[in-house]
Amino acid sequence: MRIWGFVFSIRKNLTFFGVAASFLLAIGTIGFTPQRAEALPSYARQTGQPCGACHTDYPSLTPFGREFKLGGYTLGGGKYQTTLFPTEANSPKSPPPIATKAAPAGGSSGQTATGDGAVWVPPISMMTIVGFTNTQAPQDPTGSPYHANNNVVVAPLSFLYGGAITEHIGAFAQVTYNNAPFGPQDPADPYSQFQWTWDNTDIRYANTGTIGATGITYGITANNSPTVQDPWNSTPAWSFPYAVSSLAPTPAAGTLIDGALAQHVVGAGGYAWIKSLLYVELSGYGTLSPDVQPKLGADPFASPGLIDGTAPYWRVALEPHWGSNWLEVGAFGMVARVHPWTFTMGPNGFYENSTFPQTDRYNDVAFDSQYQYQGSNYWITLRGSYINETQTLDASFPNGLSSNPSDKLNTLKLLGSLAYGDDNRIVLTGQYFDTWGTSDPLLYAGLASGLSPNSNGYIAEVAYIPFMKSAAPIWPWANVRVGLQYTYYNKFDGTAVGAQSNNTLFLYAFYAM
Repeated sequence: MRIWGFVFSIRKNLTFFGVAASFLLAIGTIGFTPQRAEALPSYARQTGQPCGACHTDYPSLTPFGREFKLGGYTLGGGKYQTTLFPTEANSPKSPPPIATKAAPAGGSSGQTATGDGAVWVPPISMMTIVGFTNTQAPQDPTGSPYHANNNVVVAPLSFLYGGAITEHIGAFAQVTYNNAPFGPQDPADPYSQFQWTWDNTDIRYANTGTIGATGITYGITANNSPTVQDPWNSTPAWSFPYAVSSLAPTPAAGTLIDGALAQHVVGAGGYAWIKSLLYVELSGYGTLSPDVQPKLGADPFASPGLIDGTAPYWRVALEPHWGSNWLEVGAFGMVARVHPWTFTMGPNGFYENSTFPQTDRYNDVAFDSQYQYQGSNYWITLRGSYINETQTLDASFPNGLSSNPSDKLNTLKLLGSLAYGDDNRIVLTGQYFDTWGTSDPLLYAGLASGLSPNSNGYIAEVAYIPFMKSAAPIWPWANVRVGLQYTYYNKFDGTAVGAQSNNTLFLYAFYAM
């Protein structure tokens, strides 16, 4: 029956597929003009490398891409000066080789620009997603400027600073515009109207050295979302799917470390990448003031509350590599005591920034693994991640927000991907996802089941990236990822009844320049 439901959903959208085919063909023909290879936006100008050096299919990283990130975004090699003020380190020299079969030992920090390079170009980029969304059942558009189904939206639109600041300091900093959210808005929550917001931000210092005869890259990261600094795409911040519809319904329950704190916190910590084999990191996070968050476009009430003190985050990963094989096995986690919001209404009709004096304790422990194989003109990637969260609800339970004094929540993701082609790359990706946990009628009262957080299903995607080794016409530092993605739900927010109504077909073009 599930298979026939899937077929029926496809048949309902034959007209859409005609439009989609034309759309894909129009975009795809751009890719058949071979030119000089360049990488993505500002990193292209800085490194002179093609997209395929750092990405199997962006933003998924290759071993060389992980080295570039861990090296503080400072590696050069392009014809432009990497930093505003010239130093001996960023004066002209021979460019580093493109790393494919092996990542450079000891990291990449401090290796800077080459060529005639007396000119500094600010490392500014932009990206946007143009997407068409169709859900199996129409949605309620009340209070929003959308149709009940079949919407085309440009969202998000981001502007980024990406690259070196000094010889050893670099950044990935993003500011994003999103269209109005789908559905009715809460008039008591003016923050939900925000459309401009600061987004993923990671500023880091990195350097290289040795311990005896062992090479090491070490650094400090300051960022606004746990795991955004991580170089593996098996952790939440940069995990698949890389492009999602801003209008499609998605499961409501998720662990704290999986995006619940993103843009509501700031954190800093130190890391070491030893012999391009062992990665260790220890960081700490605190919540931004509820008065500061709106100034950055973040809705304070979209977070679970205010962290009490500092929440530690830890990460360890081992990545042995041999020949064309890279295998990562790791673990990460976070412990946070959070004062939940009281959601009391103030005299001005808006929620007050008040929290309960007690705290809920979230203990997240996760395990992840990734295997990558590089063939002559393809990449195979396998990933898995499991997050277990123990919630000790010392604030929510006595104040009537939860039915249980403690709950558990788990998430599992299993992915396989084939990226085929040196250029004009075709990417086939499939993922199974599962969220399950303790039933709690008060905590999950707003979900479809009113009882359980359980959701699971599949995502299948085919994508086309035309400029993995060649430059885009007119503007060489540009790229596009065109994808057709289908999400199928076995269970949604605790129930299988009506779960397939949330199945989503998403056609998108992801532009970066």
